[in-house]
Amino acid sequence: MKEATDVFSQWAEEGRDLGMEQGHAAAVDEMLNAVISNLPQPFSAIDIGCGNGWVVRKFTTLGANDVEGVDGAKEMILKAQKIDPSGNYHLAQLPEWTPKKQFDLVHSMEFLYYLKNPQDMLTRIHDNWLKDGGWLVAGVDHYQEHKASLEWPSSLNVHMTTMGIHEWENAMENAGFQNIKIWQSAASKNSPGTLSMLGQRAADS
Repeated sequence: MKEATDVFSQWAEEGRDLGMEQGHAAAVDEMLNAVISNLPQPFSAIDIGCGNGWVVRKFTTLGANDVEGVDGAKEMILKAQKIDPSGNYHLAQLPEWTPKKQFDLVHSMEFLYYLKNPQDMLTRIHDNWLKDGGWLVAGVDHYQEHKASLEWPSSLNVHMTTMGIHEWENAMENAGFQNIKIWQSAASKNSPGTLSMLGQRAADS
């Protein structure tokens, strides 16, 4: 079985990161629109599984003045650094890596289900990545109710943890998040959309 980071490095070399950006743009816009009014201005943010850094660069257009990205795929980080030489990008293996500071916003798109224990990562984000009162917004396209996605682990030969909508909601609750919102963004008649999760670390946690 392949490591997901190796697959994404290969995709970066093949230029498929641009297609990923285009394919996820509508869902990410919807996710960020759902959280942006809750954030201070300016705000700090980090993107987990940042790929070529397109969401990191988007943060700055939304009022962020302190942005970072992290990814375990070497070629993705190299591409991000080439596109955005002044950006702050980290090549690191997750969930072990932890940022040196906490953020107002943590964003993640198409990352969590590649982990063997997404619940653990959500707890780490809540406890170690977010400032008091900070927000997580995360999206996954591989989930139980998205039937077409269920063959991805075998077709890509990559580990994926398959969870349903209620399981993801319970994982957010068990990680300690409050003001949780779960919805399917960028849905259409041909797709159930991206399962999107929004949650806040309590201001006094």
